[in-house]
Amino acid sequence: MEKNNVSSISHADSLEKMGEFWDTHDFTDFDTEAPDVECTVTCAVPIELELFSAVEKQAHVHGVIVETLVNLWLQQKLIEQTSIA
Repeated sequence: MEKNNVSSISHADSLEKMGEFWDTHDFTDFDTEAPDVECTVTCAVPIELELFSAVEKQAHVHGVIVETLVNLWLQQKLIEQTSIA
């Protein structure tokens, strides 16, 4: 940090002082007008190439993308399994 620069929140004029400030403060305590961010978590599950190819064909037949079809099928299967148990 340059000598003339001061941190807008901590008012620290060095990286060391800034670090000391954030050691004792939480950024959520400050209203920064930053918009909330929505995140989605995705997972990759390896499947056999032939199985993926068959799912791709079914997705095309149903007019949806592979991810949509797989999620729908998994939800249906989980509902079936839950109602059996």
